[in-house]
Amino acid sequence: MEAAIVLKGVTKAFGRTKAVENLDLTMPGGGLYGFIGPNGAGKTTSIRMIMSILFPDSGELSVLGYKSAMEAKDRIGYLPEERGLYRKMHVGAFLSYMGKLKGVADSGLQKRVETALESVGLGGTARKRCEELSKGMMQKVQFLAATIHKPDLLILDEPFSGLDPVSSRLLRELVLAEHKRGAAILFSTHVMQHAEEICDNVIMIHQGRKVLDERINTIRRQYDPRRIQFDPLDAGADISPLRGLPDVERIDFSEGSYEILLREGADPANAMSRIVQTVTPARIEVSRPQLEDVFIKLVSGGEYSSESLEQLRAGLTDNTAKAAAI
Repeated sequence: MEAAIVLKGVTKAFGRTKAVENLDLTMPGGGLYGFIGPNGAGKTTSIRMIMSILFPDSGELSVLGYKSAMEAKDRIGYLPEERGLYRKMHVGAFLSYMGKLKGVADSGLQKRVETALESVGLGGTARKRCEELSKGMMQKVQFLAATIHKPDLLILDEPFSGLDPVSSRLLRELVLAEHKRGAAILFSTHVMQHAEEICDNVIMIHQGRKVLDERINTIRRQYDPRRIQFDPLDAGADISPLRGLPDVERIDFSEGSYEILLREGADPANAMSRIVQTVTPARIEVSRPQLEDVFIKLVSGGEYSSESLEQLRAGLTDNTAKAAAI
């Protein structure tokens, strides 16, 4: 299977600022990749180069085997960060128009549009003007516009931005359905939880440079597998014997649960077996590292003050609720 996207040493600068520096990326056909990092990391610039909206200062790239996305435009679906609809057009006419631009034949196009609208809970809106829709409805229509031609490659730039939780869940299901259909999907987000919920692989980027390119499962195994979440079956149980186990370095208590930090080199499976034999658990599990924590660990390296790290962490969370309140 041909690679969906290949970047080799791609660099892009705006004046003295390098937005993207020496970026390498190989995304296989059928892959489901999250392109993650804080706002301003270089994600959108990278996507615009992939889409031939911008051109790199140096390096090479290919999309679906072509040197330019323009040569494969009918096989690509793209949802940009800056959304846009023809606001005066009727929804059905807009989607039909987008389908025709992408080479969809007239026969069956109307039925395809109706089915697509039904799939996102917008049945009966075909005759409405786009400007009559709510913001969430508009975003759903734009997603349909990006997928109406059943692309081989789907690129989504901050697709969850501004969506309420219900709409976010629906969009997640639609993305997974496109992947199941066979599309390769690359989507960028600064909210790392979204990538954790959806992706097989993640590419972390910071200040224009790639800091990690790995499968989600590998990341979870590799980064900090030494923490165990533990709840005793008896809430009043004496857990002090656990502190004497050879694999246990420290036990912390927070919000009604214990977190057990294992010593460097300890085997979590063996440690969990000893813990279970010592104090009967109601729950015991290895604490999965969060992508946000992995990112902070990779980029900190003593370079940032505690205040800067808090600001960086704040840029990796979903501010939808805050924005809605404003």
